[in-house]
Amino acid sequence: MAHLNLRRPQNVSGDFYVDTSCIDCDTCRWMAPEVFTEVDEQSAVYHQPVNEAQTLVALQALLACPTSSIGTVEKPQDIKVAQQSFPIPVEDNVYHCGYHSENSYGAASYFIELPLGNILVDSPRFTPPLVKRLEKMGGIRYMYLTHRDDVADHQKFAEHFQCQRILHEDDITSGTRDVEIQLTGTEPFELAPDVLIIPVPGHSKGHTVLLYKNKFLFTGDHLAWSDELHQLYAFPDYSWYSWSEQIKSMHKLAEYSFEWVLPGHGRRYHADVETMKKQMYKCVEWMEAI
Repeated sequence: MAHLNLRRPQNVSGDFYVDTSCIDCDTCRWMAPEVFTEVDEQSAVYHQPVNEAQTLVALQALLACPTSSIGTVEKPQDIKVAQQSFPIPVEDNVYHCGYHSENSYGAASYFIELPLGNILVDSPRFTPPLVKRLEKMGGIRYMYLTHRDDVADHQKFAEHFQCQRILHEDDITSGTRDVEIQLTGTEPFELAPDVLIIPVPGHSKGHTVLLYKNKFLFTGDHLAWSDELHQLYAFPDYSWYSWSEQIKSMHKLAEYSFEWVLPGHGRRYHADVETMKKQMYKCVEWMEAI
């Protein structure tokens, strides 16, 4: 829980606030940009919600915050409504799970609802409201993990839903040695019709991305949108394995068609296929130039 006595002075007066435990993960700022902003390398409330829609997204951000750094002066009356809103629809049968985990430094996770069995992309916090909602949506058949960093509560989800976890063998650690499906090599792996897992070494040796319906690309820590650069980009300061290999991986990824970039860290991006292609090549050029 956030603590009122730790409320940052950079917050505007009013009900919602961010306290000093904020880790600057950016979650609240992209979920509710009309309420939260960045001040001195932490989040703060710059505009209090003024209607039900703004209050809902602010409460969604509060629940998603990985460090419980967002609080309200008064007990929120609509908290159950916000809990029931997760997972939040993105488009079609793709959802944002919310409930980000501090163990993954606030990475986003996603849920794909499929007749053959639902897929959880990376791990959110294992929290009862979300678990109950996922149960009502048919549970989880596969838990796809993009890479070693964003596994969070994977064990709890696996035990509860009896789902099969998927992770590349090059990213297996002591905490994930029991993962049921361990991918190998550098060739794409077709998990199901319209579900393709593509190895993209760079950020980590065993990093992969998931392409669904040639429309949704779940990118983990490989690729995201930068509002500052106004383009797709990678994270050179966090390329733990090899920046040169990540550039090669990005070249390969640019050959695919998709409309959504849904990262674990960083901002989402949505554009038509042609615009996305241009953005991908722009990203590669930027990577090669730095």
